[in-house]
Amino acid sequence: MFVWPIRVYYEDTDVGGVVYYANYLKFFERARTEMLRSLGFEQDELIANAGVIFAVRSVQVDYLSPARFNEHLSVQSKVIEAKKVSLTFAQTITRGNVECCTASIRIACLDAHTLRPKAIPENILEQLNNEY
Repeated sequence: MFVWPIRVYYEDTDVGGVVYYANYLKFFERARTEMLRSLGFEQDELIANAGVIFAVRSVQVDYLSPARFNEHLSVQSKVIEAKKVSLTFAQTITRGNVECCTASIRIACLDAHTLRPKAIPENILEQLNNEY
């Protein structure tokens, strides 16, 4: 499991100081990007060198406990299914031992030029399977 720390900034919250619901998706996105980066894969380099991009295909989110301004959160990310052209992540945002938000997010691998499905590069799949 990959874990990425997040601090809640004022811009992440509504007028009541609670994280705006759509911003949890941003937190999940950052964690997936950092997960790839931790394996040595930069998304701009994947576009330039492998001709692939990753795009969200579907999201199922459950909001469990509100996160608030200035709190420290952790985003846990785990690949729970790897197919030829897609990855499904289980992601959870916690504040200490409290689950704030959980999600199942399916990511499609696309050709950077045609935006059609394209096989995930083998080296990425191998790294994900070995590390996470």
